[in-house]
Parts: sequence; C-alpha cells; structure tokens
Amino acid sequence: MTGYSVGRGISDITGEPADAGMLGYGKAEQRSDGIHTRLRARAFVFEYGTDRLLLVVCEIPLIFDSICNAVLARLTTRFGDRYTAANTMITATHTHCGPGGYSHHYTYNATTNGYRAKTFDAIVDGAVEAVERADSDLSPTTLTLSRTELHNASVNRSRVAFDRNPLHDKTFFPEANDPQVTVLAMEREDAAVGAITWFATHNTSMTNTNTLISSDNKGYASYHWERLTENVDYLRDHAPSFIAAFAQTNSGDMSPNLNLKPGSGPTDDEVSNTRIIGLRQFDAATKALTEHTAAVTGGLDSRTLYVTLSGYEVAHEFTGDGKAHRTGPPIPGAAAIAGASADGDGFAGFSENGNPLFDRVSRHLIYRLSGSLADSHAPKGLVAPAGSINKFVPMIIERVPVQLFRIGQLYLIGIPGEVTIVAGLRLRRTVAAIVGAELTDVLVAGYSNGYIHYVTTPEEYEAQRYEGGSTMFGKWELPALQQIAAQLATAMREGVAVDHGDPAPDLSGRKRRGPAQAPADVALSGHDFGDQLTAPAGRYVAGDRVVSTFVGAYPNNDLRRGDTYLEVQQQTEAGWARIADDGDFATTYRWKRRGKAGSVVEVAWRIPDDAAAGTYRLRYHGDARDAAGRLSPFTGTSNTFGIE
Repeated sequence: MTGYSVGRGISDITGEPADAGMLGYGKAEQRSDGIHTRLRARAFVFEYGTDRLLLVVCEIPLIFDSICNAVLARLTTRFGDRYTAANTMITATHTHCGPGGYSHHYTYNATTNGYRAKTFDAIVDGAVEAVERADSDLSPTTLTLSRTELHNASVNRSRVAFDRNPLHDKTFFPEANDPQVTVLAMEREDAAVGAITWFATHNTSMTNTNTLISSDNKGYASYHWERLTENVDYLRDHAPSFIAAFAQTNSGDMSPNLNLKPGSGPTDDEVSNTRIIGLRQFDAATKALTEHTAAVTGGLDSRTLYVTLSGYEVAHEFTGDGKAHRTGPPIPGAAAIAGASADGDGFAGFSENGNPLFDRVSRHLIYRLSGSLADSHAPKGLVAPAGSINKFVPMIIERVPVQLFRIGQLYLIGIPGEVTIVAGLRLRRTVAAIVGAELTDVLVAGYSNGYIHYVTTPEEYEAQRYEGGSTMFGKWELPALQQIAAQLATAMREGVAVDHGDPAPDLSGRKRRGPAQAPADVALSGHDFGDQLTAPAGRYVAGDRVVSTFVGAYPNNDLRRGDTYLEVQQQTEAGWARIADDGDFATTYRWKRRGKAGSVVEVAWRIPDDAAAGTYRLRYHGDARDAAGRLSPFTGTSNTFGIE
C-alpha cells in the first residue's frame, strides 16, 4: 500500500447544440447545429495524509478564469477550503468543436454570437458535479506511472520555427515532435479503476467546417477506453468502474493532421481521423502500462503563483542572451490572425509567411518610437494594443496563475497557454534540475487555469509563424515563465510556502451581450412535435447509416445535460433496450431551422460491425417552448428496421 487515496468523478459539460459559435478556430460561421459526441469533465482527487490535490480535465476548447473562478466558488460553498486555487488544476483537452461564449473577456466571445450563459452554466455545473462525485469516491488506491512513445499521432506544424532552436534542443526531438506518452494509472484490489494519459497533439482532427459538437481525438480515446473497452454507460453509471482522461501537455506546435492539411492524415476523412488518432493514443496508453511502469511514491505537494505577465522583469539567467529583459503588454501579431495552416486558416488577408503592412508599420514606426516595445515584441507585426484596450474593455487577461503539482515522482507544470515542445522542454528542464527529478517525470500541463494564447521559445518567436504571432507578451514570455517555474520548484524543494498573491479581478459582475431569445417553437404545418418526417429503410447491414428525421424543437430549450437527445433501441424479450445515445461515436444529432420558428431534427446511426441481428428503432427527445416560456417534453419514434 502506497498510502494514496484517489477519488474519480465524471459528468456531462456539453453546452448549446444550436447557434453557438465554436471556440478554437475563431470562425464566426462555425456555429453549432447538433452533437456528434458529448463533452465531459473528469475529476481526480488525490489524498496522501493531510495533503490533497484536485485535477479536473475538461473536454472543452479552453479554460478561462471565468470557469475557474465559478468552479472554485461553488466548491468553496460545498467543501469549504478543501479545494482552492492552491491545490486545484483545471485543464482543457482543447477540442476546437465545442461551443464557446463562456469567457468574461471579449476577445473570445467575438465569434461565438456573444456570451452564452447556458454553455457557461453547463460547464460549471458539470465540472462541479464531477468533483463532487470524485470527492465521494475517495478510496485507497495504488498509483503507477508508465511511459512509452507514440510517433504517428502528431507532426510539427511549424517546422520553420522549430528549426531556429539550438542544436541541443532540436536533437532532443529528432522527429521534431514529442513522442512521450505518460500514464498515471489507478488500481484498487488489483483492478484497474482509472488512468490519466498525457500526450502532445492538438485536438484538431475535426476541421473548422464541422458544426457538430465533438470531443475530437482525445475525447475518442477516452470514449474508446471507457465505453467500448470497459462498457461504461454514461447515462446510467454516475460512478463508473473505470474513468480515463486524455490530457494535454506541450502541444502548441503539434498537429494531428499528419499531411499538414486540415482534415488530412492519416486519411482524408475528418471523422475517421478523429477515431484513428484517438485510437492510437488509447493503444499507446495501454501499451505504456506494460512498459517502464513504476509505483508512485513520495506524497503530494503544490505551489501556485498569480503573476502579471505584462512588464515582468526577467533575470539574465533565463533570457539566453545574458541580459535582463521585460515582457511586453499583450499584443497579437498579424501571423496570429492568419491561423495555423495545418489545422485551418484564419482570416483572409493575413499570412504566416509575413504581413508587409503590419510588419513595416511596426518596424519603421512603432518600434522606432518605443524601444521597450521593440525589445519585447520585435519582429512581431503588431495588430492591436490589447493591453491598452484592457484599461477600458477586458480583452485578454494579463494576470494569471502558474502552478506546480507533485504526485509522487510526477511533476506537472500548470501553464495557462499553448506551449510548443521546445518551450515545454525548457520549462521541464528548469523544474527537473531544481527538484532533482527525472526529466521524463516532469510534464507541462498546458491549457490549465486560464488562457494567454501561445508560449514559444525566443528563437521560435523570431520566425513569427502562427505560434510566435500568438505569443502575446512577446519574445521574453517563455523566460518569464521559466523564472516563475523556478521559483515554484525552489519553494517546493525547500518545503516553504509561497505568497501566491491575488488573482485577476473578478469580471463576473459585468454586463455581457448575449444572443437574442429564440422564438417560441412552432410545429411544422400539419404536424405535431416529434412526428416522423422521413423513415428508415426496412433492412440494413453493419456499416450502413440509418437516418430518420422528425418535427423538432429548439435544442437550447433544454441542454439535457446528463441525458440524451436521441436513443437507438433494440427490441428484446423484456422490451425496448437503449444500446446507443447522443454520446456515442456512431450516432449524430443534427438540428435545422425551418422557417422562423420551426425545427427539423435528423437522428442518424452508423451501424457498428458488432451489432446484433434483430429489430431496432430510433428515438428523438425534445422540449418545445411556448410563448410564456413553458417547456413541454416530447418524444418522436421512427419506424422499426431490421439488421441482418
């Protein structure tokens, strides 16, 4: 017995399936119109003696301070000081096909049709519920740490920038990617009960033309392990026997699109790519459990610092040029507006290969007038002074938490941004050298507790590709984070506390523009809600796609969190049994507006290879809202069909 107790919890955090701009690609036209797979939060509570840590992995695009503050406030009400900013890490898998609009900073709601209160509440409610379930699940657990390598699930999408790094960094990654897979596995009475897997690849197998909510490749890896391997029923099992999270690390320049084109590689079908890249992560995780496995020992520890990253003074030990420097105010570069071409272009008129107007104005005017901006931001082609705008309207957060977690010999550096693999390597080396850990046991936990966009090395920054243009605080941002990480690591090594300081101001009380109220639902002429409009065929075989359409209602009336909009049912001797729902990879739920207030819903099911012969039907569950705001639930049922 190692002395650890662990609690696991999982809950639905799916936001609005209709009209919500998706976050990640920044495309206003990419608005949700249904669900491919639901999004989930997976919470893990670790206890050793009187020490406790909480890690929450959320299948959403980004973590903002808005979410962290709301979750921590709810946990304080529920648990007192058991879970605080000091011992809680909330991190995102970074799917680009989740509804946005849940930030309190305007930059991230600009393309989401405003602030989405229902999506915000779904994320917070689900995350808190997952923690509550994990807290009640706490039980003695054996922890093991395993590693392997995965070489065919990521590719460097910014090789030009990567190649600017010094040789001793580049030789650490001979394929220009980070193949390390790390698995923290949990066992009780010799039975596997959970795992957290870290691997660096972007969650962008689904492209910016997809409009169905999707947890993408990391979500599929979790789904495959939980649902298909361990037979977890998400709707029934509120305390499942096994929970698997696939978390992010330093994936800033790592793409799953192996052909360096959106939706391309290993195939030219984005749904297939999502499954394949996810399955490769699952296979690597289970392989790791048979290789390089060690018992986790040594207890728990954590340190957190709130730091204002603009104007942060960086000592010469970390800058690389032997001189002290200061970071700059947050300013996006023109290359950031261009997007990462391997995963999806940004806005027309901008390029990753140079933007003459912005580059020349910055070089010949702005940098000549301001030596401090030149030192911190050159050669970035400056676009908008977000730091100055912040004085009037909150655009980009400047004060963020940086965190260091210790779970036995495993160290997690919580960074609120997207860290490239070499930037991650430098952070890992900084911490490992101070705490005396093996480098492989020190990981960057990116996308944690907030969002500052990208973190590149100073050398990569000079290339001003998408990642460099998105390094908001300039060339010395990574050295600043190294200096902060060193402070945390030193305090942890010495066993001394740090004054974590004050978080950024709470913006939850500000008024935010949201979407207009949807009209009251009206059934299509001559029909009632739930009527079948198109029926399935009579017979199918494995691999076929079964489709039925229904007279529907606006999906956002009730997000059906912890429930489903659809069911695939099989006829049994005991009656109709649900065998799939809207959380399954084989199903899709798609909504379309018909007229001003009507709705049509398509329910589809791709028949799996192992589907049993028999009689089946599709069902659709909706909620119609009248002019007074009252909801009336209804159900539509398709004709039966047979599977041979």
